[in-house]
Amino acid sequence: MNLNIKLVLVASLTGVLTYGITSQFQSASVTNMGSHAEKNEPLYWVAPMDANYRRDKPGLSPMGMELVPFYADGASGSDSGLGTIKVSPYVVNNLGVRTGEAKTKQLHLEIKTVGYVKYDEDKLIHIHPRVEGWVEKLYIKALGDPVIKNEPIYSLYSPELVNAQEELLLAMGRKNTRLIRAAENRLAALQLPKSAITNIKKNQKVSQTIIFYAPQSGVVENLNIREGFFVKPGTKIMSIGALDEVWVEAEVFERQASQVKKGTAVTMTLDYLPGREWVGKVDYIYPTLDEKTRTVKVRLRFNNQDMMLKPNMFAQVVIHVKGSEALLIPTEALIRTGNQDRVVLALGEGQFKSVAVKVGRFDDKSVEVISGLIEGDKIVTSAQFLLDSESSKSSDFKRMYHNEQPSSVWVEASINSLMANHNMINVDHHAISDWDWPKMTMDFMVSPLVDFSSLAVDMMLHIEITKDEDGSFEITSVHIPELMTTKNNVMGAEEKIQVMPNSNVHNGH
Repeated sequence: MNLNIKLVLVASLTGVLTYGITSQFQSASVTNMGSHAEKNEPLYWVAPMDANYRRDKPGLSPMGMELVPFYADGASGSDSGLGTIKVSPYVVNNLGVRTGEAKTKQLHLEIKTVGYVKYDEDKLIHIHPRVEGWVEKLYIKALGDPVIKNEPIYSLYSPELVNAQEELLLAMGRKNTRLIRAAENRLAALQLPKSAITNIKKNQKVSQTIIFYAPQSGVVENLNIREGFFVKPGTKIMSIGALDEVWVEAEVFERQASQVKKGTAVTMTLDYLPGREWVGKVDYIYPTLDEKTRTVKVRLRFNNQDMMLKPNMFAQVVIHVKGSEALLIPTEALIRTGNQDRVVLALGEGQFKSVAVKVGRFDDKSVEVISGLIEGDKIVTSAQFLLDSESSKSSDFKRMYHNEQPSSVWVEASINSLMANHNMINVDHHAISDWDWPKMTMDFMVSPLVDFSSLAVDMMLHIEITKDEDGSFEITSVHIPELMTTKNNVMGAEEKIQVMPNSNVHNGH
């Protein structure tokens, strides 16, 4: 019985709390930027395209657009506030809402990947004989044996080498300098060591077996012969790799490849030696993409004087990409959906709005914002998903202020009248979506770069409208189609307008 009572009490309390928060959001959802017009009197009316043009009553702006009311809480009657919700401080506190700020900072990029230690192939030597013969003695016994430069590695009996030595002795017996030099060059071409040639000339005796020596220090990476093997030109006897430097081959994803440059600093750790870190650099970026893994292979170079790095070891690699300053927000503030990235703006006084953003690179704590925010914007970093679920129901996902707009646009227009004395024209132009302008009739100043004499009443053309720093608008260029349509007639090719040279008037072709 007591258990049933407890369950009923818990369910009741949960329902009350849920209703309170939900009703708070439901009432907040309708408390958007437009609803203030019903509760408060506007402070003034402002032109949508010019915040400096204000009036104390409704009317039209100089561009012919209706003025927008502005209220005491900073809200206007335009639909730029769609989706703005207002939440009481009590609910904000209960939800644990925390905010951060969009700041321009250094982006610390790190690409974490794995790789495998390999021989430095620039110092990997493959040994092949240049004559046929039999391996008499092999001084290297097993794969991985250390080798020191100029120490013997194998001896070879070759009838061809015996004959070449006899030719040298014969030339020496004839004391023919030219033949002696030719015989020495032949022995050198057959890779006979200089010390062996010197001994032949000194002792005047042919050596049946010739000892060959290691060309560099390292370890035996490959061994394909044993004593008694018959070898011939092209046979790979062995390979010797130096380990004073090693390569590490790693892979990075396609989206990260553009960030990696030759010479980029790299750090590496290995499980077999915890706590030790190796410092190296990117030595080479391979030119092709693996079609199966969609990764790009990069080659890293590390010093290995103590020989602790061994080929085929598994390594964890961090590539320290050179960062740059960017507009950053905390990673936890970003809401990623299937077709949109957005954040929740904290507008102050309990108001929040979801806005769409375009993001770029990430590091461990921050994400780069390419568009949608400006420096100093307050964004929600905790409980933003609940706020977003309410705001996104009616939000236009556009910023309320500081919209980034192009400084100039092209639009189709027709000329109503010319005011040559003022270098001004009156036009009907189509809607301009980039500036949120509707189809309007407006007066524009014409830039001196445009040939005013080429313009005519009723002319259909394309005009470039440029916004100056003082907020005024000017026609800086026009494009007149080759077959020019007017309101009343169509001008044929014989009636084309002549364009003055060096003017910003373009005839279509």
